[in-house]
Amino acid sequence: LHQLQMSKCPIDPEKVVEWFLEMNAMFELPWSPRYSQTGEGMSADDQSSMGYWALAATIAFTVVVFSFEGNLDARQKDAYLQTNFPKQLEQTVSKIDEERATAKKEAKKDEDATKPLLPQMQSKFQNAQSYGLDKINFGMISSAFETVQAVLMLIYGFLPYVWDLSVRMGSEYFGWTETDNEIKISLIFLLLTTLLGTVTSLPFELYSTFQIEKKHGFNKMTLGLFFTDKLKSTVLTFLIGGPFVSLLLYIIKIGGPYFYIYVWVFMFVFSVFMMTLVPVFIMPLFNKYEPLEEGDLKRRIYALADQLKYPLTNLFVMDGSKRSSHSNAFMFGFGKNKRIVLFDTLLTQVHHDEILAILGHELGHWKLGHTLSNFVITQLYFGAAFYFFSLCYTSAELFAAFGFNDASRPAPTIIALLLFFQTLWAPVDKMLSFLLTLFSRYNEFGADRFSHGLGYSSQLQSGLVKIHLENLGAMCPDPWYSMYHYSHPPLVERLSAMMAMDEEKKQA
Repeated sequence: LHQLQMSKCPIDPEKVVEWFLEMNAMFELPWSPRYSQTGEGMSADDQSSMGYWALAATIAFTVVVFSFEGNLDARQKDAYLQTNFPKQLEQTVSKIDEERATAKKEAKKDEDATKPLLPQMQSKFQNAQSYGLDKINFGMISSAFETVQAVLMLIYGFLPYVWDLSVRMGSEYFGWTETDNEIKISLIFLLLTTLLGTVTSLPFELYSTFQIEKKHGFNKMTLGLFFTDKLKSTVLTFLIGGPFVSLLLYIIKIGGPYFYIYVWVFMFVFSVFMMTLVPVFIMPLFNKYEPLEEGDLKRRIYALADQLKYPLTNLFVMDGSKRSSHSNAFMFGFGKNKRIVLFDTLLTQVHHDEILAILGHELGHWKLGHTLSNFVITQLYFGAAFYFFSLCYTSAELFAAFGFNDASRPAPTIIALLLFFQTLWAPVDKMLSFLLTLFSRYNEFGADRFSHGLGYSSQLQSGLVKIHLENLGAMCPDPWYSMYHYSHPPLVERLSAMMAMDEEKKQA
């Protein structure tokens, strides 16, 4: 130090030493947030092993997940940089074109219905690559922002700070106390965090919609419609989310040691309630649903539903083109009141036979019990999550590690929930999400097989290719990226699987 001080080095050596000491103290366990309810950090002597590692382990897990998923993103980015059309997809689609050409001669179908697909895919390959590259680059930037934000919030004690701010606001403006009005103060807390999340995510949503989607010809929204949708979503969040959170917290507080059972029942009832409420009252707030016009397509869809004993009561066309040129079809409803919705964009992108094939796939999910199994899995997930939450609900050491270290103020229930899902349950949730992704892909193959069994193999293959074309879907996805992220198998895998079924059928 003396030699450095005597030299003409512009760097103050004492400042350097001070910085190293601060860094050493920062990374010395146990970690404590900069803001806490007592204004003091926790020492190693007064923490359990859970509290000792909690903050550091949470930050480490967040960074590890970001690094792992960032590596997958980088692999997918490399895939989008490829300039050669993928050979396997070329071979697969050329077979479809051969089958379509043969069918055209035999059935004398119109020229447009059997137009070769491979040249169309090859002409749009670079567009699809460019669209995917823009999305993956944007996703990597937004993911980095979200990770940095999450880590900084943990380090600086965002949760205890906002909770204490909510307590002060409740006391100053409404005369509420933390002891007697915890649920009401929790609603203030959620209001503040929701508004902050809306503000921080807004620039990313605007860029995604009005830059990326517009650049590639998908976005049809105006700024007015965008902010109208945002306002409606925010209002609905408070109108539905407020009572939901209040009831959830109330059940936990009065439920005793077995509150997780009552919460489980509540979540089941709420899920059924939302399945009924959303399609009837909420979805029409954002889109217009009109009955499909009378004609051959409507007659054939109802005939398909009758054949499969699907209780179809309404068949709608949704004005999806008001917001985007992306296309889709979906089913919803509860019990004997089932409905099918077709995007208006879908009606212009594929032919009637292909729409029937796509609906055969969707109805396959229902007939094979995929819809019910997904609902059951969701309910089991809730039950397991809240059971394990009940085991650490009163863990003062865990909550103290994140700044809620005032022994005279037990951690609020809403904070206990947030910290549980952010810490102990986060690794479990990641693993379960991956397993559910694999399960979803398995079900997609099953639904394709079902539509194939209805005699729609060729129509489903051409329909999937056309939808992929119109949506500029990835034509050469990285296998590791797609396995981790894609709930649907890549296009070439689905087409190859159906072709294999065609061969088995010919040989049978």
